[in-house]
Amino acid sequence: MSPFVKPALTYVLPVFPLAFCLGALRVTLVEPRIGPLAAVALEVPVVLALSWLVAGAVLSRWPQDLSSRLAMGALAFLVLMALELATALAFGQSAASFLAAMATPAGLLGLAGQVGFGLIPALRPQPRG
Repeated sequence: MSPFVKPALTYVLPVFPLAFCLGALRVTLVEPRIGPLAAVALEVPVVLALSWLVAGAVLSRWPQDLSSRLAMGALAFLVLMALELATALAFGQSAASFLAAMATPAGLLGLAGQVGFGLIPALRPQPRG
């Protein structure tokens, strides 16, 4: 197994359920009051801050060079997107509507946050042991 697979999975697996819970709160409580774009704009920094903290813990356990951190982030991003699609399908959304939602302003901002999630392992300085 590649040295970045376990760290990538360890990175994405706690962030996804936290982001899912925040997303549920966003959709049910925040979005009806302020609209989808503003609601996503509030959620993305929180998820990225949590991702930064989780990435730090993961990189403390599994130190990685820059290329491995890039691979770790790319794999974590792909797993995150697969989990997002699976969740959408489980809630009755089609793959086409899932992709179409990403073309909205709120969807593009959310996608930018997901890309940021994937880049955090490479952008975050390696924690010192």
